[in-house]
Amino acid sequence: MGGQLLHRETTKTDRSADSRSLLGMCIAALRSRQKIQEEASDAAGDKWTDSGLVFTTKWGTPIEPRNLSRAFDAHCNSAGVPRIRVHDTRHTCASLLAALDVHPRVAMHILRHADLRDHERLHPDPRRPARPLTD
Repeated sequence: MGGQLLHRETTKTDRSADSRSLLGMCIAALRSRQKIQEEASDAAGDKWTDSGLVFTTKWGTPIEPRNLSRAFDAHCNSAGVPRIRVHDTRHTCASLLAALDVHPRVAMHILRHADLRDHERLHPDPRRPARPLTD
């Protein structure tokens, strides 16, 4: 942002560092990512920086936000899906969790919502009929 790399050494809140349950498909995706990163590390050799991050450049360094957005746009294009903002993938995740019949409280923890009411307000179950705006 403004020529400055955005990277936090600390989390937004103390609870942000808490561990969370993951669905099997998420664990499989992270294991796949780990293999890709190990291959990148081997290919980079001494140029590799062990940042401890899951998603990095081919050198192991943090990805700059604009580069992440460009790569995300390219993946959307190649997959033939509509382009959305990276942040909007959070809503996609909530919809997928609902479609997989993940209990709302579990989804709330995965998405790191502090309150179930906020979770249900932000990510209503797409299978439920919409509530009327007025009584």
